[in-house]
Amino acid sequence: MALEMRERCERCEVAVLVADGPARICSYECSYCVPCADEMRNVCPNCGGELVPRPRRVAG
Repeated sequence: MALEMRERCERCEVAVLVADGPARICSYECSYCVPCADEMRNVCPNCGGELVPRPRRVAG
């Protein structure tokens, strides 16, 4: 089972989250760009969980 690598920030919807770029994710796979995660103090507004750096995949 692989992580769903969402392509847009769920807060600002502007940032494109590329597979090999920086992003933040919670245990429910909610995904955010780093600036939005920083503004939310790394707390997911959907579940209250911790936002952590999302693993990166090699672009291909």
